[in-house]
Amino acid sequence: MKVFYSFILAVMCFNLHAQDLSKSPWHIQANNIDPNNYYGITVANGMVGMVSSPDPLKVEEVILNGVYDYYQRGRVSNILKSFSHMNMHLEVDKRQIDRNSISNYAQTLDMQKAKLVTTFDVGNKVSVRHELMSLRNLPYTAMSIIEITARADVEVVPINYIFTPNHLSDVRNLYSEIDRPHVLIPLMSSVAFSPGKKKLATSTSFIFPEKHGEEPKIIHEDWDYNMHLMKFKKQLKKGETYRFALVGSTISSVHNADPHNEAERLTIYAKLEGIKRLESAHINAWKKLWESDVRIEGDLESQRAVRSAIYHLYSFARKGTAYSLSPMGLSGLGYNGHVFWDTELWMYPPLLVLQPEIAKSLLEYRFERLGAAKENAFAHGYDGAMYPWESAEDGSEDTPVWALTGPFQQHISATVGWAFWKYFEVTGDVEWLRTRGYPVLKEVADFWSSRVERKGNGRYEINNVIGANEWEENIDNNAFTNGMVKTVLEYASKAAEKLDLDPDPDWRHVAANIPILKFPDGTTKENETYNGVTIKQADVNLLSYPLKIVSEPDAIKRDLNYYEPRLSPDGPAMGGAILAVLYARLGEEEKSYQMFRKSYIPNELPPFKVIAETAGGTNPYFATGAGGMLQSVIFGIGGLDITENGIIQLNTKLPKKWKSLKMTGIGVKKQEFERK
Repeated sequence: MKVFYSFILAVMCFNLHAQDLSKSPWHIQANNIDPNNYYGITVANGMVGMVSSPDPLKVEEVILNGVYDYYQRGRVSNILKSFSHMNMHLEVDKRQIDRNSISNYAQTLDMQKAKLVTTFDVGNKVSVRHELMSLRNLPYTAMSIIEITARADVEVVPINYIFTPNHLSDVRNLYSEIDRPHVLIPLMSSVAFSPGKKKLATSTSFIFPEKHGEEPKIIHEDWDYNMHLMKFKKQLKKGETYRFALVGSTISSVHNADPHNEAERLTIYAKLEGIKRLESAHINAWKKLWESDVRIEGDLESQRAVRSAIYHLYSFARKGTAYSLSPMGLSGLGYNGHVFWDTELWMYPPLLVLQPEIAKSLLEYRFERLGAAKENAFAHGYDGAMYPWESAEDGSEDTPVWALTGPFQQHISATVGWAFWKYFEVTGDVEWLRTRGYPVLKEVADFWSSRVERKGNGRYEINNVIGANEWEENIDNNAFTNGMVKTVLEYASKAAEKLDLDPDPDWRHVAANIPILKFPDGTTKENETYNGVTIKQADVNLLSYPLKIVSEPDAIKRDLNYYEPRLSPDGPAMGGAILAVLYARLGEEEKSYQMFRKSYIPNELPPFKVIAETAGGTNPYFATGAGGMLQSVIFGIGGLDITENGIIQLNTKLPKKWKSLKMTGIGVKKQEFERK
């Protein structure tokens, strides 16, 4: 009997760790983890981002959306790295585990349920399963579910600790127990201030099994200024599995006037909701998101990569807010968490067709900062609104002084307006256009009317700028800048007419006189002095997609033939994605597929294949690249197109490897489009 029991326990532990998900389109497995070559995956809910660690039960860092301050990054603001509140230690028979005392360490991202599952063994004593979630149903709250299976009689001590980053000061570490009939609520909290005196607070609590006898006694230890912990002991018999959870909320004075009390209220709420209700609500919220999906049959690698890109964009933003997306989302402090054109041109279009309400939140961020953009235009001697190249909390220019992109990469002001009109084309929401869309489009159009240099018919020039190809600085009449300005001036005019207003006649007059330069053979010239040098990323080709200024197939192909060989392999991933869209629309599906793969595979990093900005780069997760890659599938191979008649599907073909492509939950009508 004892031998049989041991066999059952061994099988159970094997199943715990060795579930084969290699064929699953929903799971990304990280096996044979090398801590020295490890780039974490992020679990996030649009507000709280947590980056995975190669160490057991740890979170590498916690990013809180919407909060910026000046710290550790010179003279510009940085998105705030918050308390690390979901970390745990584990003692097994009085010995604290670490990566050197465990075996069979594996991590799997379940994209469908948005949870990171980590499993490992501690000798022949226990097997551990750890599930980490940033709860989609509770924007400021996270949960870990921990299962410990005893392989021998053993004592375990789970320990939750809150660690305060060094840039936070005046730290207050607190612990209390709220006694209620039938339940004792342990509450560990930390409160501190950022360098700019923004107040941050976090709070955690354990959730114990509802029917498992008396709850363990909690011991609180206040170790030092930056860290305190709470722990409990549990005796387990061989074969016994103990399941409990840790919930934690983190919030700031930017989100709530009283973050300390609110963090504790949210944690108490989560504690009393219980594991089952929290997990169910989280999974259902993600199930609703995944109604809008891209399904590829016949190519598991592509399917998983596309799902990963969608998962990350969904994780980094949420509807009902006024927060935007930075190039690295909530995966770290890359690019200081600032908002660039990366949002509107790269990440926004896939979200616009998949999740219009999330896309609306990104636009609300810009609308709420329209006043700051008008101040920026005034400071530079122009009318209207000049959006900053790098935007953070208040919408003023936040580009480092040494980077010329701040004052000169002005195409962002036109791109913001372009994005606003595209939202109207997808939704047809006239009231939104009246209250949100047109106010932005009008100010952007007024800016460009005042910005052009009027040198005669056909020569309303836009000089001294940096275009999409940032390696060409302070140039005149950049192709993309001029093309986007022509486009947005027309969109502003259409918006006025849609609202029965008279558009400023100067808008269309200016648009008609902005030049798009050409070489003698008709190839579009990137700028006045461009001489064929290597380019960082697509610029001219953006005139064909998404702008449709260069629309004849022969002209599109001519520009492709000229600029593709000049696209640097050291540039960001997005350039290849744009070429993939164009090749698909020209009927060259295999070339499109090649460029699609080129847009992300060279940039993948172990062990989760998160994508960096460039091939060989080390700054994941590059959400901008994810947006570009998704555009190559949705708007390229899939053929979707945003027009004044809404979302339509162009006549494109699948690459040979793909059996079918189905795009579900598209637009406000939740349409389905398919290619076979």
